[in-house]
Amino acid sequence: MFDLSLPTGQELVQDLILIVIFLGIAFPIHEFFHGWTAYQLGDGTAKMYGRLTLNPVVHFDPFGGLMLIASTLLGAGFIIGWAKPTPVGPWNLRDRRNGEVLVAVAGPASNLVMAVLGAIVFRVLGIVAPDAPQIVWEIVGSFVLFNISLAIFNMIPVPPLDGSAVLLRLLPPQTAREVAPMLAQYGLMIVIVVVLVFGRYIGGAIGGVTDLLLGI
Repeated sequence: MFDLSLPTGQELVQDLILIVIFLGIAFPIHEFFHGWTAYQLGDGTAKMYGRLTLNPVVHFDPFGGLMLIASTLLGAGFIIGWAKPTPVGPWNLRDRRNGEVLVAVAGPASNLVMAVLGAIVFRVLGIVAPDAPQIVWEIVGSFVLFNISLAIFNMIPVPPLDGSAVLLRLLPPQTAREVAPMLAQYGLMIVIVVVLVFGRYIGGAIGGVTDLLLGI
């Protein structure tokens, strides 16, 4: 059973830091780059809906945000949450088949870039301020860890995750058209099964990449 208990003291501060990283930085930048990439490729849907912005409020999904806050503060052993999906009109893309892949990959790629930048800050701190307060290390380390988590998790090749666009692009066009409806219908169930079955390996990959970047 999960130990669902409210955090106290330092744990609460750490949890609030995680929430701010997700809702205030990682999610908005991820969604912004979906829309920005689509705009560069000819689709102005995100701009039309006011989503070409880094304003966290615009990208906030009430239910996904509340799930994130609750799962973080209650210490359920996992964190679940999401931002409001960025609207994209694939029919507007100049090269629809390849464009959809670029738009999908742009989100996780932005998280990977943020993780690398965070890791650079972490390593520089180790040189110029090795005695920095523990909370500073936790903030920077958490920033790297959870951006890597978003990047890797979102590349699972099952809808509604971004990796599904890569999978469909790699399949022959006819096969992709046949498989896409089934994946769209059962995608969420498949994602849950993948996490339950391969969660240990996904977590290992996330931890391994994070440790590599941080040099620990």
